[in-house]
Amino acid sequence: MYGRPQRVEFRILGPLEVVADGRPVALAGQHQRALLAALLLRANDVVPADVLMDALWGDEPPREATNALQYHVSQLRKTIGATDVIVTQGPGYLVRVAPNELDLFAFEHLVDEAQKAPPETAAQLLRDALALWRGTPLAELAYTDWAQTEIVRLEELRVRALELRIDADLSLGRHAQLVGELEALVRAYPLRERPRGALMRALYACGRQAEALEAYRDARSMLVEELGIEPSPELQELERAILRHDSSLAASPEVPVRHRAIVVVVRAEANLDALLAVAEPLARRPERELIVARLLGDGDDLARATSLLAERRAAVVERGLACRVAAYTSLEPGGDAARLATEHDADLVLVDAAPDSRTGALDDELGVILSGASCDVAILVGGGTRSSGPVVTPFGGVTHDWSAIELAAWLANALDTTLRLLGTAADPAGGRRDASRLLARASLLVQQLVGIVTEPMLVPAGDQGVVEAAHDARLLVVGLSERWRSEGVGAVRAAVAAAAPAPTLFVRRGAHATGLGASHTLTRFSWTVAAG
Repeated sequence: MYGRPQRVEFRILGPLEVVADGRPVALAGQHQRALLAALLLRANDVVPADVLMDALWGDEPPREATNALQYHVSQLRKTIGATDVIVTQGPGYLVRVAPNELDLFAFEHLVDEAQKAPPETAAQLLRDALALWRGTPLAELAYTDWAQTEIVRLEELRVRALELRIDADLSLGRHAQLVGELEALVRAYPLRERPRGALMRALYACGRQAEALEAYRDARSMLVEELGIEPSPELQELERAILRHDSSLAASPEVPVRHRAIVVVVRAEANLDALLAVAEPLARRPERELIVARLLGDGDDLARATSLLAERRAAVVERGLACRVAAYTSLEPGGDAARLATEHDADLVLVDAAPDSRTGALDDELGVILSGASCDVAILVGGGTRSSGPVVTPFGGVTHDWSAIELAAWLANALDTTLRLLGTAADPAGGRRDASRLLARASLLVQQLVGIVTEPMLVPAGDQGVVEAAHDARLLVVGLSERWRSEGVGAVRAAVAAAAPAPTLFVRRGAHATGLGASHTLTRFSWTVAAG
């Protein structure tokens, strides 16, 4: 470096790169790369020290981890050459990045602008966004559990942008130019329905009706064999439109609006109705399809499971919701559940679980779902919802709390009940002010997005205050710890779930865009506006 740089740029959509005043900066080792990546993925927000320690050392931190982290932060500041870029701020650190200094910010801005633009402009904006990708993000850190989860989320953003660009090109009538690209995309992502539908439309528009119908048959065969589920209603309707030579296919090249999905993964049959009691209200406002899956072991009764799901599907459809169900054996149920969510554009995976009541540890299968699903994941602990009472959520303003409060807001709205937000009371002896300002900020955002006024309540720190405040709750919604990979739900949250009189949802945020969040980046947002 030649003195303090005037401008530092960061690139994360490919191998991690730092450029200072136009010159590449050599990063020193994997620890430095992991630290910088963890900060950049939440740029301009405080990343707790515990999360950074996970990124650097996983489950095996050194004895003096706090001091070691401080050392690595100090060394990273020296490497970058600008000491004010990485800031110490309780309870961790943040990296200050302007909108034009991080390629992920630029990508997200272009995608956001494209979704508000006419097709021709949108197609170009999305090409510009996709051109920012230089390969697999964080590839040099792919061997770590922490990075694998982030890679999945970033790759999902890229594929979604690619699908949007294809939709825009279809709207412009570029069917012939798209066929080859779509065939390659279907081979790369055989279980994603959106590219399958785009390929069918492109083939039909090129006068290749038989091949368009064959593309549907291939899609159905793959979905049934791999996921045990029929194609979506949208894909089935597209096949029928092709069979009848529907004039709308020729008259309008617009891609039909597709309902997104909530994937319900039933691990214990006794919890099926409790899961549906949460999923159905969420599927109504805004409208989403329910996909209910039961992944079985070799010795389980497949016929019984299928029959039970079919009964529930009939009841759900009668109540006016789109619903598909599947039951099949799986050697890797966690991985299959995550894949089901990814391939069906899910906004949420809802799954039942029973964490260790003492430590809050989660089983390996659930850990795979949490790591592999790019959308939000909600873990239901306890029985079905009460018939009355507020939805209650503790709110501390950290990452997963934003997804939890958003999910809680939509549930309260759909169930026509109130949303009670819990924040910590003041502790004058400890020098801590109360959380009323934070609750007010969250309430304003909830009103803006969902249109309901929240009920704030200040409670003592710890599990007992939350339990007492939830005495009349219909449902308790709690964001997961930043350290869920090593702690599961954590001992305090497990104690809350065990003592609470209502069922509890533990929420892990996903990669989808939404209206609530502490920043304006897609990687920080969760699921509720992604469909709208």
